[in-house]
Amino acid sequence: MRARLRDRLRYWFDATMDRGTPALIGWLGLASVVLIAVVTGLVVLLTDEDTEKNGGWLGVAWMSLLRTLDPGTMGGDAGGPLFLGLMLTVTIGGIFIVSALIGVLTTGLEARIQELRRGKSRLIERGHTIVLGWSEQVFTVIAELVEANQSERRSCVVILADRDKVEMEGEIRRRIPETGRTRVVCRSGSPLQRADLELVSLDAAKSIMVLPPVGDDSDTDVIKVLLLLNSRRWQGARPHVVAAVQSSANTAAARLAAGETALVIDADDIAVRLIVQSHRQSGLSTVFNELLSFVGNEFYPCTATALTGTTYGEALNRFDLGIPAGLRRSSGEVLVNPPMDTVIAAGDEVLVVAEDDLLITLSDTRPPVIESAITSSPGTLPVPDRTLVIGWNSRAPKIIRLLDRLVEPGSLLDIAASRQPEDAFQEHLENLTVGYKPCKPTLRPSLESLGLEGYRHIIVLTDDDIDSERADDHTLVTLLHLRDIAIRSGTPYSIVTEMNSDANREIAQVTKADDFIVSTKVISLLLTQLVEDRNLYAVFTDLFDPAGSEIYLKPASSYLTPGTTANFATVVEAARQRGETAIGYRIARQSDEPPAYGVFLNPSKTAPLSLGEGDAIVVLAEDSGVAVQLPRAREGHEAGSGTADASARP
Repeated sequence: MRARLRDRLRYWFDATMDRGTPALIGWLGLASVVLIAVVTGLVVLLTDEDTEKNGGWLGVAWMSLLRTLDPGTMGGDAGGPLFLGLMLTVTIGGIFIVSALIGVLTTGLEARIQELRRGKSRLIERGHTIVLGWSEQVFTVIAELVEANQSERRSCVVILADRDKVEMEGEIRRRIPETGRTRVVCRSGSPLQRADLELVSLDAAKSIMVLPPVGDDSDTDVIKVLLLLNSRRWQGARPHVVAAVQSSANTAAARLAAGETALVIDADDIAVRLIVQSHRQSGLSTVFNELLSFVGNEFYPCTATALTGTTYGEALNRFDLGIPAGLRRSSGEVLVNPPMDTVIAAGDEVLVVAEDDLLITLSDTRPPVIESAITSSPGTLPVPDRTLVIGWNSRAPKIIRLLDRLVEPGSLLDIAASRQPEDAFQEHLENLTVGYKPCKPTLRPSLESLGLEGYRHIIVLTDDDIDSERADDHTLVTLLHLRDIAIRSGTPYSIVTEMNSDANREIAQVTKADDFIVSTKVISLLLTQLVEDRNLYAVFTDLFDPAGSEIYLKPASSYLTPGTTANFATVVEAARQRGETAIGYRIARQSDEPPAYGVFLNPSKTAPLSLGEGDAIVVLAEDSGVAVQLPRAREGHEAGSGTADASARP
């Protein structure tokens, strides 16, 4: 049956009303025009005398318009009864129309404000950094980007997450009150939806970071976001994308989804490598935290044309500020601690450890080297390790496999946990013998029964089976017990601790454990470094790979005669003679003092420096040699004997 004309008109009217506030304003405007036109026509037709008095039909139309907008205007009207009645009619009609118009404008304005508060408006920016996702890591990322962009005139960080925009902005202001020249903009939307991704001006961005969200399916979400970005049709140059997955098993799938140009970090693998490297070298996590953070010293590529034709070894003491750590060839190849006779070619860049790229300067003269202070002591030979792992989680089997590659044959590793892990004894190991001891890590008698005095290193792992915050609480209790046992017995074992929250790490500093590994923070720092310079990926890959040049803390007595006053340029020369690159030192007596824990990177090369037994040199080297083991003293006594002139510290 064909619809009647009345129904068609009603349907058409309803369709126009669905268009929102602009349509409503249009209908009210049309109603005003019709009302004014009708009243003006009646006045002109029925009241000739009053029409002439008020300036003709144009004057009457103007009077009708004013009375529509302001009812009080009618108070001064003069004329016949019909004229006044028509003016009253247009005034009453105007009251209804203006009232409706005010209501429509108020409703539309409120809806627009709510839409802005929801963060659904499209962003118009260029050269900004986009962070997709929300987790505890986002605060570390923003703080690092703010620090990195201090020298920029204007920078912008955009957060897109499936959360309320106002809540995100309030939380960021509370955690990071000062953002300097960096603007932080939040948009509410799901990174898993293509339409929401378009809110943040992807084509104009400098770089994109995909943060793993909280939850068991975090890697699935990261992979889908990478698929959406990889399948998108980009206008112009594609910004570089960095992401992290929590499980090593998902790394291959994530890299396939991301495409060849994106970087995907295996967070689980990096956490394992950092735990293993740190457990044998006290203070290593502090060194990594500084190199990965934009607060303090980090890696910068430096185009040093004046060094073209010289060797890498000759360039080590050619910088007033900054210490070379490697080379980046013009072909893109990265060499960390290359052979000392490697020639620096035209177009090569020197990788320099410095506080800022603006502070890197070449020296016209070499700093003095005190040859008499250099020692040729080879140190002691490596011996088998005895390591105790307290607790068990999904990363433990990987830790055992990696440890087996690094320790000397005949080394022992015991697992202390509430139940025996079956998968720990199924691996074929060459250098390690794995044992099990039942233990409840939060109970002191259970810990004392382990015979802690027989171990050189202790690794405390968090429990994956309970809430992360609760797991950290258990770890804190375990650390307090271990610390008190060490003080009372004078046992010189090192403690490396895995934690979930950086806030809990700050609380745990009272335990004076040697190293805290907060994998979420490390990954956040690494992602931020790669967002700023993706070419650093090869540098950090080399540093975390046991097959390449790694960071070691070696006994200072292998480089300088203990107690002899020299300078850091002498340390650099002593390391060069061993084929190593020295980038700092650690003072043993300050090893329990946060935030540096005695570690000083990129110190002055000329200031007086005296190192003693127990102090360490931070070097880049191919093999570990002998890592320093800080002696642990009884309560009330200091450990180590090194001293350094205050001016020698950065």
